[in-house]
Amino acid sequence: MVPAAGSKIVRGVIALGVATTTLLGTASQASQVPRAVPAVRERPKTPVATGYGGAVASVDADATAAGIEILRRGGNAVDAAVATAAALGVSEPYAAGLGGGGYFVHYSAKDRRVHTIDGRESAPARAGRNLFIENGKRLGFDEAVTSGLAVGTPGTPATWATALRTWGSRSPAQVLAPARRLAERGFVVDDTFRRMTVANVKRFARFPDTAKLYLPGGKAPAVGTVIKNPDLAATYAELAREGLGAFYRGPIARDLVRTVRKPPTAPGSSWHARPGRLTTADLGAYRTRQQAPAHVRYRGLDVYGMAPSAAGGVAVGEALNILRPARLSTLGEAQYLHRYIEASRIAFADRNRWIGDPRSVRVPTAGLLSARYATSRACLIRTDRVLRSPLAPGDPAHPKPCAGTGRGTRTPREGNSTTHLTVADKWGNVVAYTLSIEQAGGSGITVPHRGFLLNNTLTDFSFLPADPAVPDPNLPGPRKRPRSSMAPTIVLKDGRPDFTIGSPGGPTIITTVLQVLTEHVDRGMTLPEAIAAPRASQRDSVTTDAEPGLYDGPLRARLEAIGHRLVLNPDSYFTLNREIGAAVGLQRLRGGRWLAAAEPVRLGGGSAMVVRPSGSR
Repeated sequence: MVPAAGSKIVRGVIALGVATTTLLGTASQASQVPRAVPAVRERPKTPVATGYGGAVASVDADATAAGIEILRRGGNAVDAAVATAAALGVSEPYAAGLGGGGYFVHYSAKDRRVHTIDGRESAPARAGRNLFIENGKRLGFDEAVTSGLAVGTPGTPATWATALRTWGSRSPAQVLAPARRLAERGFVVDDTFRRMTVANVKRFARFPDTAKLYLPGGKAPAVGTVIKNPDLAATYAELAREGLGAFYRGPIARDLVRTVRKPPTAPGSSWHARPGRLTTADLGAYRTRQQAPAHVRYRGLDVYGMAPSAAGGVAVGEALNILRPARLSTLGEAQYLHRYIEASRIAFADRNRWIGDPRSVRVPTAGLLSARYATSRACLIRTDRVLRSPLAPGDPAHPKPCAGTGRGTRTPREGNSTTHLTVADKWGNVVAYTLSIEQAGGSGITVPHRGFLLNNTLTDFSFLPADPAVPDPNLPGPRKRPRSSMAPTIVLKDGRPDFTIGSPGGPTIITTVLQVLTEHVDRGMTLPEAIAAPRASQRDSVTTDAEPGLYDGPLRARLEAIGHRLVLNPDSYFTLNREIGAAVGLQRLRGGRWLAAAEPVRLGGGSAMVVRPSGSR
């Protein structure tokens, strides 16, 4: 793959000087002697690392290094995952942070089981199904996003607290320390960060605290400059001192609710930042959900992911079940891609009809993941033609061969700005963790004096049913969690971790994880090769999105001869250079070694590190 124009470029060094007054002899001899302060330098990125003692992979080198620091100090995979996530809240603030939520998948070497935490944001108690209806009409997406109305109760701090309390070995103060230092000293702006900021200049300028942080001098920061976040450092210090539960009560909670209910816009701004409905009672009532994972068997492997409210684990699992009868390893590349695309189309048709928050609607998770149901859906796939979208969903309770029920609906819009990290430790514990504030920059609103952006996750709800004649499980509701496509995945072989995979990318997360997984397991690619390979994404649409590496190659004509309609993936502030996803993963190797793999190019490339590189044992 040719490196994209938006890949990370070498960033400059910002020299900082501090004058220190020193007394030399008598007062008349006093002088100022400069004391050197370490410059903030860009930490180099390596997309693949192999070694011992544990491993970390994420999109950002500073965040990966934070996780490695905790592992080197004796922390376990859970401790390191929280440290990495906290650092991402500093250096990747448009995708993650205290103001968002996510899904945490953990393999415990002690009991050889996979556990999950649903830390998705939830709607306020006063949010009804007409949350985004104004004067009888559907509110415009842009108006909804950049407002307090879009902000759900954040789940990220509660996720960290649950994970550390249940499986961790270090205190919140210890795991937050690297991120706190990073916020104090700052991080170096790269090309990807600048491009995302440029795309958000107009939005960010509406909110003084956001502009102060990310628009120095009223403009997007130049590549090579340093961004510090002393307010976030102070917030991390408060959480370290008081515990992560302090986010949901007391001063932080009051500041957050005040911001949501009356978003502080810039003087003279004409933007109508609609007030949200969040209350301190909503924050106080928030709880994570520790629940059974979604699970399927595939090619002798156990594939574990997130169950609803996430759609990712179920959709990936259903698609794998549909693909299982096909001998993908023996097919030509075009036929393999054809079957992968069609399985994705079917899984999305069922996702759109059936998956929502199981505390609010009935979700037939077991039925969707059953072998019987997969057989009834797999027979829809033909080798010489393409299914028509939107495809009618099946009925998991009463599956009929090659038959749908009712009619299909389009896949609703979902934000792309998410991030994924994965960690393994020397004891064999593994974490796959996907977290988000929804779209790049979330709501655009920073909590004054707290240093973190608020999510716009409630816009992941359906504003209205896609089709009035078809029940929609993803309408807003009191304390309800919006459906998500996040799909952190851990794959076991003989009861032990084999590899992990996850990605950002909104609904393309599901197809990215599915494609990487099948290319690695069925097509014989190494995990780094599967992560780097060109991608296609079908989400029950008339067209299939494709990256340039696939669209511009000979496979496009062969797929179009069957009936596929490929289009270049849109280029935007998140899908830089028409990229799909930005995966990271880990693989267990022989002899106690781990391989960490991240994107070599997408989103500027990722960062993989190990505690002790191979050869240094």
